[in-house]
Amino acid sequence: MKVHARKFIFTPNHIALRVGEPVVFELTAQDVIMGFSVPDFGIRADLPPGQVVRVAATPKTAGTFAFLCDIFCGSGHETMNGVMEVT
Repeated sequence: MKVHARKFIFTPNHIALRVGEPVVFELTAQDVIMGFSVPDFGIRADLPPGQVVRVAATPKTAGTFAFLCDIFCGSGHETMNGVMEVT
């Protein structure tokens, strides 16, 4: 699943997943180094601009989980987040 980060948004910012179905996030950043964090999944990655970072995960429980940029990337950083819906 491709996820693109740029000031101050993730695209997509809403991700649908299924319990027990493995996913590989292909993460890219456009302008500056960003972070990708899904605290409830124990996922954390740095995203250097122009590089693809791959992170594997398998959701174990259904629910709604937040993901966010955890590296300050400028004014507007505090709204850089998204939601994962796991069914």
